[in-house]
Amino acid sequence: MELAGKKLLIIEDDLALATTLANNLKRRQLIVEHVDNVDQALAKCQVFRPELLLIDLKLGLGSGLSLISPIRQLLPHSRIVVLTGYASIATAVEAIKLGANDYLPKPISITLILASLTGDSTGTAASSDLEIAEKPMSPARLEWEHLQKTLKECGGNVSKTARVLGLHRRTLQRKLDKKPSKQ
Repeated sequence: MELAGKKLLIIEDDLALATTLANNLKRRQLIVEHVDNVDQALAKCQVFRPELLLIDLKLGLGSGLSLISPIRQLLPHSRIVVLTGYASIATAVEAIKLGANDYLPKPISITLILASLTGDSTGTAASSDLEIAEKPMSPARLEWEHLQKTLKECGGNVSKTARVLGLHRRTLQRKLDKKPSKQ
């Protein structure tokens, strides 16, 4: 897919990252707009009508996951890529089920973002999944994945999740606020 002339909406609350991405993608002839929260995102989609979207998973108090279904209904042929510094198997599965085309962990290179936006799986998720599958997860990463899975099963309710796991609620909250281990 040729990207030149395509409309791209970046939904990212990190202004430095959004500006860097926008500048880099504008150099590749994309028409780029940026919003930094859930409320602005849907309004911008109705007016701007992007063909491509980069959505951050954590948007301040909101979640990028909550945007996927409404955007998919409004723009059924758009390409939606979720970016996150808090990658987990549970959120990746949920994002794809909701209608995202790809799910990429930060930090990430512009080359991988471009490959994902074009739908070129060589060098993106398809090959990186093989690389990940060959390495066993560290105990810290396994714990983080388990916490995320249990939290999802409890509907995002931290108190209920803490009870299920036998942890104090504040301890669980601290563990959830940490970035996941790389391995």
